[in-house]
Amino acid sequence: MTSNSMCDIKDDVKNALKEFRFRKSQKNAALLLKVDREKQKICVDNLIEDIQIEELQEIIPEHEPRYIVYSYKMEHSDGRISYPMCFIFYTPRDIQMELQVLYAGMKLVLQREAGLTRVYEVRELDELTEEWLKEKLSR
Repeated sequence: MTSNSMCDIKDDVKNALKEFRFRKSQKNAALLLKVDREKQKICVDNLIEDIQIEELQEIIPEHEPRYIVYSYKMEHSDGRISYPMCFIFYTPRDIQMELQVLYAGMKLVLQREAGLTRVYEVRELDELTEEWLKEKLSR
């Protein structure tokens, strides 16, 4: 392990992030990433096209942290449509401290790799709602 990063971000994850950022779809989508503790690396957990943020509550394991890169089709009050991309760090309250530290330690590294500035954290899956996201994105 190097001192500046606890896990590796391999090329497959870097490529997945790049492809996700530059995809042409106009639907909401999520790229879920997790830490493989045995291999000490970040890996792609799931890539889901055409998904509402609430649907993530059903997909993400309740007791495991996840990094979520989410592309959202946002309709503005003036009729414009934008596709903000955000980095959501889900970390359940009751997980082992070691896991919390590992995920927290990799958050910034991954966020930098993804090149995302809209970064949000959730502790409960039921916080992941469209209303929550719109409120965050409108700040």
